[in-house]
Amino acid sequence: MNTIRRDSVKQGAFYRKLIQTHGSPLVAVDGRRVRSQYHDLKQALPGVDLYYAIKSFPQPDLVGWLYNMGAGFDVASSGEIDLVRQLHIPARRTIHTHPIKRDSDIRDALRYGCTTFVVDNADELLKFLPYKNRVGLLLRISFRSSAAVVDLSKKFGCDIAEVPGMLDLARKLGIHFKGLSFHVGSQCTDARRQVEAIAACNAIIRRHHADSDVPISILDIGGGFPVAYDFGHVDIGAYCAPIVHALAELPPYVNVIAEPGRFLSAPSAKCIATVIGKALRQGRYWYYLDDGVYGSFSGQLYDHTRYPLEIFSDDDRRFPSVLAGPTCDSIDLIAEDVYLPPMELGNIVVGHMMGAYTTASATDFNFVKRAKVVPLNATDSVALSAGSNFMADSLTRAYPSIDSTTTLDPFSMKGVKGTKH
Repeated sequence: MNTIRRDSVKQGAFYRKLIQTHGSPLVAVDGRRVRSQYHDLKQALPGVDLYYAIKSFPQPDLVGWLYNMGAGFDVASSGEIDLVRQLHIPARRTIHTHPIKRDSDIRDALRYGCTTFVVDNADELLKFLPYKNRVGLLLRISFRSSAAVVDLSKKFGCDIAEVPGMLDLARKLGIHFKGLSFHVGSQCTDARRQVEAIAACNAIIRRHHADSDVPISILDIGGGFPVAYDFGHVDIGAYCAPIVHALAELPPYVNVIAEPGRFLSAPSAKCIATVIGKALRQGRYWYYLDDGVYGSFSGQLYDHTRYPLEIFSDDDRRFPSVLAGPTCDSIDLIAEDVYLPPMELGNIVVGHMMGAYTTASATDFNFVKRAKVVPLNATDSVALSAGSNFMADSLTRAYPSIDSTTTLDPFSMKGVKGTKH
């Protein structure tokens, strides 16, 4: 169920200003928060190179911000390669992590300059025979976790018992396995399976080193780093502490990388939707928004996620209510059986934590327009915490009366002169 928070009408002024300027529905992506998340994860995983999983939110501004922070990029399709190419991101800052690829996908990546690929079975390994002198491969191993909301080892990854045979086949074919990889699953709430996976890979790496002249020098620990979808906070340092301890047991010649997606992108964006219709049906108030599960809220279906919602009202009354999307399909429901104060046409609903697997999986069903994505705080390097004011810097272009020395309170829209973010 969605967590719902009510704030005063006054506190919604910032968001109303945004949709007055940019229209509704709107997804606002905050550069400050992206940089804050990246910084926090780098601090929590010292010495680990982060490759952003573009699929979670392939938004060009966000990708550019992360590139400027020093991130690499996990690409999994020719379309994602097109994106990083258009942004002039060097190919050496990318890895291709999809375990199953067409020959055209391999050639597209090689033309771009990406030479690190992931495989998880013998048939996939054979695809690289024509390119064996141009690539280095990572072998993906399956480590399933019951603590993950999305089980990514169900579809991909070889069984650990198959690893020696895969390494031996690659040696016979003259194909270089330079590393191992795993992904315990997305939104993983318990790090123990990651620790177990690291220990198992450590044993494989050490055995291989004893039997081979070419050591395994990379361990890709995947993603899965969790975020809070209830207006709460995940202590990522505490979550990663046992992972860091396990990584310390690896041989010194092993470089560690990770593929965070959700942790970097989810907190970066908020969706602002508007009530466009209302009705009383069987004792419940139905409010129809201009965004729904075929749009920015698609992750409620595909990502098994319920986003925290914020409404703005000074009315203390509560009535059984439903928040529905704009399409003709009855499955287009955002929140059912919730108790809300009365809302009117034009009122707004703000969805928080809506960067990951939202606009990325939105559709054009019913030809309902998708939410416009608006980047804010593009150059301000001061990070925002989870509960602090959201997005102000780039509004100077939208509101000429606001200058670069004004600090904005997104709830009151009152500026404080002389304090620069």
